[in-house]
Amino acid sequence: MTAIRRALISVSDKTGIVDFARALAARGVEILSTGGTARLLVDAGVRVIEIAQHTGFPEMLDGRVKTLHPRVHAGLLARRDEPAHMAALAQHDIPPIDLVVVNLYPFEQTVARADCTLAEAIENIDIGGPTLLRAAAKNHAAVTVVVESADYDAVLAEMDANANAVSAATRFRLAVKAFEHTARYDGAIANHLGALAPDGARADFARTLNLQFRLSAVLRYGENPHQRAAFYVEHPPPAGSIAGARQLQGKELSFNNIADADAALECVKAFERPACVIVKHANPCGVAAADSLAAAYDAAYATDPTSAFGGIIAFNRPLDGATARAIVARQFVEVIIAPDIDADARSALATKANVRVLVCGAWATPAAAWDIKRVTGGVLLQDADAVRIAPTQLKRVTRRAPSDAELRDLLFAWRVVKYVKSNAIVYCRDERTIGIGAGQMSRVDSARLATLKARDAGLEVRGSVMASDAFFPFRDGLDQAAAAGVTAVIQPGGSMRDQEVIAAADEHGIAMVFTGVRHFRH
Repeated sequence: MTAIRRALISVSDKTGIVDFARALAARGVEILSTGGTARLLVDAGVRVIEIAQHTGFPEMLDGRVKTLHPRVHAGLLARRDEPAHMAALAQHDIPPIDLVVVNLYPFEQTVARADCTLAEAIENIDIGGPTLLRAAAKNHAAVTVVVESADYDAVLAEMDANANAVSAATRFRLAVKAFEHTARYDGAIANHLGALAPDGARADFARTLNLQFRLSAVLRYGENPHQRAAFYVEHPPPAGSIAGARQLQGKELSFNNIADADAALECVKAFERPACVIVKHANPCGVAAADSLAAAYDAAYATDPTSAFGGIIAFNRPLDGATARAIVARQFVEVIIAPDIDADARSALATKANVRVLVCGAWATPAAAWDIKRVTGGVLLQDADAVRIAPTQLKRVTRRAPSDAELRDLLFAWRVVKYVKSNAIVYCRDERTIGIGAGQMSRVDSARLATLKARDAGLEVRGSVMASDAFFPFRDGLDQAAAAGVTAVIQPGGSMRDQEVIAAADEHGIAMVFTGVRHFRH
């Protein structure tokens, strides 16, 4: 291992850089720097050699050209084990550079602003920074490269343990991180510019799609034991997401656990009152909102106790001890996820050591996001289905208007049906699901299944409301609901036979409203 004698520091994100530079200087490391970083370090009392002084060539073009110089890049790229390389450095009096600390212009933050112009985007494309990182990372056999402040302490610790040197394993790890950093940066540039026309007009979709996710876990297997699997997450993961959740106890999460926990968590986020969602095989099998989590859990479980066995349970409030004890006493559960879990609940759940218990943290209003589906040879990309319907947006199409209680339950059912696989039918009453029909090839079969599930659970459909994720192509689905005792229906509308379906509703005395929005979920 070669001791670090000379470092080049030039960072956009200056978190922790003064303390790191001071620590390097205290260990006898000569520091080269540029622009704002150099000024910051000098002001902090750190001795710095400006790049222009090192190269003997002034910065040019408003700082666009400063580190792009052979005296910099030869010092980075020379192989220390290659005599000809070292002879060339000696011939041209070029000192090796052993450590590069660089992060890049804030391109992503700049283009995220609604008022960002093309000129501003272009000016925030870093050229020298990626070149330094790639050169240092390529020659990681001799050069240590750091792109994140989180690695400063680890580098210093290794230097202290190894006479100012850093191990080969750490240099390689940091080099990979540098290539990931530049890949993400270039991907962000291509994504942004690829959606722009020369006049600045922006298309909905770029010419190419560049995504980067970090490996979070290698899983035991995928959907089935013969499939290999891993979990990759955004960096940083969104607040209140399965990707950012912390596991408190239980067995290792499986591929299906993660997928189902995500489905449950996203559904429970749709409700303002304390709510519980139980998911089995990606579909809600029970959903309820109430004055307390315990009451919401009781009602959600009662929708379909058979399917709830071995399910995933999500809450939109911190889990309390009373609710946790009810779960432990009543059912086998694979995963429980909530924004937080209090000490009493943790104690109750600890009696079931295998149950996977996750804390996801609080969430804010979801930002615009993409929904991605993989197909052979490509991906389908679409906006996330984030449409929310307000009462004022509903269109009454029947003679009878829904009562206030029916309207409340219709809106509740509409929020649930969005998370049920198509064709989807949901019966609700008193802000709880009564029966759910999911994933059938015909809508009338989903209606029949929802009725059957309710009856199997001993729940009364009569007096409930119904939500359909898409329009009724025929009146048979509505007739099925009427026979079961449904009193009000919410659906998108838009069928060629809407008038036939409306007439059927009027025949049965059912109130029906149209949303004008469809919620297919395949």
